[in-house]
Amino acid sequence: MARNRRLILSSPTEVWRLLCDGRRYGEWVTGTQQVLAADPQWPEVGSWLKVRVGTGPLTLDDTCVVRICEPGRRLELEAKADPFGGPHRHEPLVPWGEHTLFILDWHPLRGPSTRMHGLPVDYIVAIRNGMMLTKLARIAVREHGGGV
Repeated sequence: MARNRRLILSSPTEVWRLLCDGRRYGEWVTGTQQVLAADPQWPEVGSWLKVRVGTGPLTLDDTCVVRICEPGRRLELEAKADPFGGPHRHEPLVPWGEHTLFILDWHPLRGPSTRMHGLPVDYIVAIRNGMMLTKLARIAVREHGGGV
């Protein structure tokens, strides 16, 4: 499992607004080349995003499904990157004064990724997730004031 934390200098309400816009997923989720389709019900439980992930010509179309949604507090997603299996992402928003402590837990749920996970893979995922949280924080601050 890879776990990252980031203090975002915007309120949980402001950060939640960004998470609720499925079309903006690719702006902050590192590795997402394009959002192909977004369920109009996003981020309700069972709603989905279809995304193209990868780098350069090495791409994979993926579906990300909301498994748990507590508006303004927590979003849990499962990626279905077949045939590789899928990771689970747990994203709680913790009020921290007037700001948000965003915690991102990532771990594989099924498929070959469950056998590959461990120190080297988790380290790479932690770097990627740190980049994601930095992007999310910059967008939130740019749109809602404050500094990074």
